[in-house]
Amino acid sequence: MKEPINLLTMEHIRKGFTDRTLFDDVSLGINENDRIGVIGINGTGKSTLLKMIAGLISPDSGTITKGKSLKIAYLPQSPVFDPTMTILENVIHGQEAESEYHNLAGEARAMLTSLGITNPDGQADKLSGGQKKRAALVRTLLAPSGLLVLDEPTNHLDSAMTEWLENYLNRYRGAFLMVTHDRYFLDRVTNRIVEIDKGHLYSYTANYSRFLELKAEREEMALATERKAKSLYRMELEWMQRGARARSTKQKAHIGRFEALRDREKIEVDGQVEINSVSSRLGKKTIILDHISKGFHGQTLIFDFSYILLSTDRIGIIGPNGCGKSTLLKLITGVYPPDSGTVECGTTVKIGYFSQENEAMDETMRVIDYIRDTAEYIRTADGMITASQICEKFLFTGAMQYSVIAKLSGGEKRRLYLLKVLMEAPNILVLDEPTNDLDIQTLTILEDYLKTFPGIILAVSHDRYFLDKIAARIFAFEGNGMIRQYEGNYSDYKQACELSLENSDQGSQKSKRTQNENNQNNTKAEWKTPRTTLRFTYKEQREYETIDSEIAVLEEKLSSVEKEIEENAANYSRLSELTSKKEEIQTVLDEKMERWVYLNDLAEKIDAQKKEKL
Repeated sequence: MKEPINLLTMEHIRKGFTDRTLFDDVSLGINENDRIGVIGINGTGKSTLLKMIAGLISPDSGTITKGKSLKIAYLPQSPVFDPTMTILENVIHGQEAESEYHNLAGEARAMLTSLGITNPDGQADKLSGGQKKRAALVRTLLAPSGLLVLDEPTNHLDSAMTEWLENYLNRYRGAFLMVTHDRYFLDRVTNRIVEIDKGHLYSYTANYSRFLELKAEREEMALATERKAKSLYRMELEWMQRGARARSTKQKAHIGRFEALRDREKIEVDGQVEINSVSSRLGKKTIILDHISKGFHGQTLIFDFSYILLSTDRIGIIGPNGCGKSTLLKLITGVYPPDSGTVECGTTVKIGYFSQENEAMDETMRVIDYIRDTAEYIRTADGMITASQICEKFLFTGAMQYSVIAKLSGGEKRRLYLLKVLMEAPNILVLDEPTNDLDIQTLTILEDYLKTFPGIILAVSHDRYFLDKIAARIFAFEGNGMIRQYEGNYSDYKQACELSLENSDQGSQKSKRTQNENNQNNTKAEWKTPRTTLRFTYKEQREYETIDSEIAVLEEKLSSVEKEIEENAANYSRLSELTSKKEEIQTVLDEKMERWVYLNDLAEKIDAQKKEKL
């Protein structure tokens, strides 16, 4: 079997910043067939590792060797564009087509369109942060390279765009190394996981799901070794305390073993983002959205949407970028007023809003003081705990708590902001893209926390794994401001959409076959079959005679239900039942009215035909 070609090798790398050591004597090799996902807790050095591989920064010590012909294309977390150039010019600037027949600009336009940028000739300085990231992704993918180095490529991509990138990378013929927190994405495109943990690198030949199994095995073996070392250390300590003397070579060796055990690197168990569900009491009246609409610059984002939030709701909100998902959250939280309709909040409602952008932080503050500004103590299911204890549970160790916020990484600042939102003990959690910039460990424990949260959860997210974990209902933006509800999590939603599409296709094909058969039959029989006289069938005649009374009964039922709805405005469980009942009656009534129109039109034509014969 042919040995894979080595593209890049890192040996005995050390790297740190100020008082933090990120890498301590680590080594890593990247081969031509590697599709590597880099994971680790925020602040462990994932982006630093990528920058060293891309050649943007140097290690403090150690060597990085790459093949002479290796070209590396790098996607940074925060790309920079030339504001004097168009988007397209920024994307293809300095790049050469693979051949004279390769239309680089045309390919760039197609890729930009796939990632939601439909005006490639627009100025780059008009792009939002998310659009810049997507345009920079196109620029990186188009660059001729044997190694792609991608820092958070899935941030700011909606589900359709993420699937597009999955397909692109699965077809890509080079190697790639990337940081992403999208676990389904890692499962589908990687064949190797590199984990950064406490200054060390651990490599696993596996995708994400298999990595979890292998990591558990590694940690169990390490803990078993540590337990054995502790037992040996206790025995050696007793021997030393009995008065060991280095009078012989044998005793010197014995003392050496004791010192090695004493000075060994201890196994540290990972911290956990553990916090029992903290919330305030939520009364019967929650939030009522009544026929709300909202638009900007002539574009309607939300049209005539109504919903009553139930106390057990776990809602995932999905849709393409720019469709209005964040706008819906801002209407719910009162940041924006609706253009029409009303948003009513119960008196006990306390919203915790985790927005896409961190709130303005005074970066000169210490981490612990930022949290204490919210609460010195909080009550949990386990009793009262201090701000310092809750920081520990959120992976902010004693030393980090007394560091200034400015020293935190971007992901650590997001984790700190999330902690503050939860510390406020809300009873409705509104999360706007919570998975952006949070590491996988924090996400995993956040998902566990949300399972036990006793209030309402609304989350906008493109992270399919996260939505599968936390959602029990999906709000899907389906164009023209329309929001459709689906029961279940994201996978249930996808299955419903696929089934609907399949039924639609089958119905369309059946309709075409029926039409073709009818056309053939008509063609064959039309010349020898005289046109029949217009008349009611027996069933239509009976229906024509009774339909007026049936409509009257339905209208009376509808009126009665509407009256009940007014009387039960404060009884939300009953109100939900009545609303569903009203919709069912209205649907039947609409169908009857359409049938009434058809039957009366037919009756008029029959009368007209009779008069002509007279």
